[in-house]
Amino acid sequence: MPSISESRIDRRLLLRSVLATGAALGLSSACASPDSDGGAVLAADAALPKTIPTGTSLSIASALGAEQLQLQLSGLIKSLPFTVSSWPNIGAGPDVLAAFRAGSLDVGINAGIPPIEAHNQGYETRIVAINQTRTPTYVFATKPHSTIESVSDFRGKNLAFSQGQAQGVVLLRALQKAGISYKDVNLVNLTSDQFLVALEAGQVDIAPLPVSQLPNYLNSYGKDGAHSVDTTVVDYLTLLWAPQSVLQDAAKAAAIAAFVPLWAKATVWVYEHPDEWEQDFYVKTQNISAAQAKRVVQLSPKPWFPTSWDSAIAWEKQTVDLLAEGGFIKSFDPTQLFDRRFESLAAAAVPATYRS
Repeated sequence: MPSISESRIDRRLLLRSVLATGAALGLSSACASPDSDGGAVLAADAALPKTIPTGTSLSIASALGAEQLQLQLSGLIKSLPFTVSSWPNIGAGPDVLAAFRAGSLDVGINAGIPPIEAHNQGYETRIVAINQTRTPTYVFATKPHSTIESVSDFRGKNLAFSQGQAQGVVLLRALQKAGISYKDVNLVNLTSDQFLVALEAGQVDIAPLPVSQLPNYLNSYGKDGAHSVDTTVVDYLTLLWAPQSVLQDAAKAAAIAAFVPLWAKATVWVYEHPDEWEQDFYVKTQNISAAQAKRVVQLSPKPWFPTSWDSAIAWEKQTVDLLAEGGFIKSFDPTQLFDRRFESLAAAAVPATYRS
């Protein structure tokens, strides 16, 4: 674990963490010039193909196996009209981006910041589905023996900061809301999987943790004075995204278009079957108690799949502006991150009560 002085973040380094042919699909008019392998490339403004050729496969991220299990428990996995070549246990944005670059992953599931990071690094990806969150999914946890009681107490403190991940933006938004400049705190550059160790060791005063992690942490260190500091900051977006190069493959684009509705339905299934999800995921695979599992599920927000992506685009713009104003990235128009050909697919697949 690097020391505080070694980990102090340089703001300029934020976010630097890291084919079927048209004839076969009846899409000859929708394809651009051939790629290096001789296959036709699906143009970015072409209609999404309706046919998925036999043998098409996708590699889909499944952090802790959650997405795969959702589809299995709901029975929706039987409806996949393509082969899933792998379900890599990848969740953190930098890891997903690295897998994209390596060509080992086709679809990732993350928050709104990783696509911004990818663009900042010059790697083009596109958002293909959105689930909007309306309640906080992160909470600030203190180190043991801490006297911090509110975000206003963060001045001068060492704060765990995750480059290119949702946790980092939640922290920046909380500081902004409290009128605290990032220059008035010590941002300690860590990856999110280092947060717990840094808290336990007292290397940071505060770390933003998912609500699902908090019960275990407080069970271990609450008796030593560790506690939580609530935030009203909402990490607004959970999204599916894919490399632009993957979406240029007509067969894979068709498969992703078929996956989006099933992902939305599986997300709703989890929300509507909390008892099963508590036992089959949290208790059996995450090894937490039934009482802890119930608490985590109770804190999980209701899914909302927007019929229009306008508010999501506005949220991404606010995030870009926040980072650009701090000198972390160069400003750009995030509209280009969204592949609006997919815009209606998730919302159309779920009951009206889950649409926004």
